[in-house]
Amino acid sequence: MTAVADSIEGVELDELIADLEPGKMSPEEVGEHTKSLVGYTYTVDDYYEVGRQEIRKYARAVQDDHPNFWDETAAAEHGHATMIAPPTFVAVLGLIAQRRLFDDIITGYDMWQIMQTDQRIIYHQPIKVGDRLVCDVSLESFRQSMGADLLVTKNVIWNQYDEPVMTTFTSIVARASVEVDEELVAKLNAVMMQVDSEPVIGQTVHGPFDRYNDPDPSTEPKAYGAINFDTLEVGQELPVVTKTLTLGNLTNYAGVASDPNPIHFSPEVAATVGLDSVVAHGMQTMGLGASVLGAFVGDPAAIHEYNVRFTSPVYVPAVGTAEVEFSGKIKSLDPVTRRGVIALVGKQDGRKIFGRAQAMVQFN
Repeated sequence: MTAVADSIEGVELDELIADLEPGKMSPEEVGEHTKSLVGYTYTVDDYYEVGRQEIRKYARAVQDDHPNFWDETAAAEHGHATMIAPPTFVAVLGLIAQRRLFDDIITGYDMWQIMQTDQRIIYHQPIKVGDRLVCDVSLESFRQSMGADLLVTKNVIWNQYDEPVMTTFTSIVARASVEVDEELVAKLNAVMMQVDSEPVIGQTVHGPFDRYNDPDPSTEPKAYGAINFDTLEVGQELPVVTKTLTLGNLTNYAGVASDPNPIHFSPEVAATVGLDSVVAHGMQTMGLGASVLGAFVGDPAAIHEYNVRFTSPVYVPAVGTAEVEFSGKIKSLDPVTRRGVIALVGKQDGRKIFGRAQAMVQFN
């Protein structure tokens, strides 16, 4: 999930934002503590209710005009009971689901010290209007390499009928106990949202659950309104699509996804941490790519897995535009299952922003 800051090429973790208090554990102690928590699972205390306007806001934020996300009648024509959410809508749940993991359980890291490197999403069914989503969060693995901590978290999301909706795996890299420049702290305090006090939210979900010990939910892909398998061939190229981003796009996405990291909307903070400009959210670029995939497939709900490795950010000027070019091709097709794999490429100024991006699709 995108509960964490995005991958930033060329910027050392030591230069990223941190907010550690004196007296916290040493980096070695943080590592040992985190390692001991591999396998730990908890469930978020409150469900997330999906509204039609939230779906539309997110679809607009990732520039996706597929009718499934905007109109119930159009969605019904593709076999859906109501409007469904874009493939990366799970980003909205990200900070909610992961906050306890890094605030109360895996202590020693600040959210500013954490960068997302890989995202894998497995779809069991589309997220739709009216869903009350419950999220189980676990730490899947931990290892250390070249002075950094590498973690993989898993989220299994269920609806109010105890049906699996989505399983996600997020790979992150972090470093504990980073010293903070006072100038950076001052800039953060000047741009971060301020609230008088944190509200008390009642508990609506009462874990733990027996399902923690069950195997991960299985996937039964459905084609819904996808295009006909027989019209496709291996090597077939997707139409090239260019998406335009401005600072306004990044600020809007930050609000929709509730991502407070100011490197996405504050040129001053971005400059202080050594970036040339603000950078787009990783899940925002993943969402832009999903819009291209969904338009080609015919029905985004036919995508039963989508995974991306983030290698380079999209830089957006404070004034002006940034363009991201998406292309792709059909990597493989299976005539028995009528499924295929699409490889996606995203570039800014000829520079690839994904090290790997692909979608598994069930065609008609």
